[in-house]
Amino acid sequence: MKKIVSFLLVLVMVQMAFAQKGKKQMNVIIVSIDGLRWKEIFQGAEKQLMTNKKYISQDSSDIFKKYWSENQLERRAKLMPFVWGNLSKGGQLYGNRELGNNVNVKNTYWFSYPGRSENLTGYPDPKVNSNNYPDNPNKNILEFIDQQKGYKGKVVAFASWDAVARIINRNRNGLMVNNPFEDVKGEGLTESQRMANEIQHYAPKIWGDGERLDANTYAIAKSYIMAKHPKAVYLDLADTDDHAHEGKYDFYLDDIHGIDAMIGSLWAYLQNDSFYKNNTVLMVMPDHGRGEGKQWTSHGSGTPHSNDTWLMVMGPNIKALGEVKTSSQIYQNQYAKTIGELLGFDFTSVNPIGEAIEGVVR
Repeated sequence: MKKIVSFLLVLVMVQMAFAQKGKKQMNVIIVSIDGLRWKEIFQGAEKQLMTNKKYISQDSSDIFKKYWSENQLERRAKLMPFVWGNLSKGGQLYGNRELGNNVNVKNTYWFSYPGRSENLTGYPDPKVNSNNYPDNPNKNILEFIDQQKGYKGKVVAFASWDAVARIINRNRNGLMVNNPFEDVKGEGLTESQRMANEIQHYAPKIWGDGERLDANTYAIAKSYIMAKHPKAVYLDLADTDDHAHEGKYDFYLDDIHGIDAMIGSLWAYLQNDSFYKNNTVLMVMPDHGRGEGKQWTSHGSGTPHSNDTWLMVMGPNIKALGEVKTSSQIYQNQYAKTIGELLGFDFTSVNPIGEAIEGVVR
């Protein structure tokens, strides 16, 4: 009897070893969308702003044709067809405040650098209080992942805003952070990579040297992903916030629609690449929200509701809950820990950080 038990134990151990050997490590794609309101995500285009000539510079009939429907479900799907046609069916969406499903920033500033820092570090550092803040002293989830076995040198970031290099603190951790108008360098660049490098220098610098158009950032990121197959990618997009600050609601809607298409195209590629298929998590979030009514162009602690945000996530082993309609509260300081757990790691810090989101990791 003892011999039989011993044999069975050995057999189980061998099976476990082979299973572990054949198990793929998870990949993660993190997309940050600067200042995108929860209202447009869950309600679609806002009629009050679409009919205000102050905020519309294009042909208003074209804007209504593209984005308007009296039916809210149809309206939001017209604005973000990938989110509501794909992600909502296979993933989870949090933040519809009409249903009591709340997502908020934890920091007290409600603008860009503090919000992105909170997302990546899990810590709403009260000292991080300016978009001009120097290199972030707090450890972030990206550099943590880069330190794990099998991930070294396979964690990368691409940004439309140059502050991202400081937020991630590439000077400290040496991560590959591609900032506006920087070329991806190295031997063996593909034709797509060389073209993406080149085109960004021909595009207009609408907001100066510190920001490039999201389409250029996306092209550089996707061509890199296709060529190098990194295991963790942070894609930081910013057109939405820039056009909102300018009061261009029609351009803001176009930005949202375009970003939805970019994410959809990237996800389609990932599901047709053997390296990424069925073992890649997609997580999408903003850094902060925006005001309402005439304050929609602004955000910050002096603008009510600009701490109201949202979260999207999809991937293997994540329950397909769709639009989460239960009353609950999530904070952005929970994202870093959640990302770590989705990859099988316990992200810790010397700072107090938020716990992983139960509905996502369990």
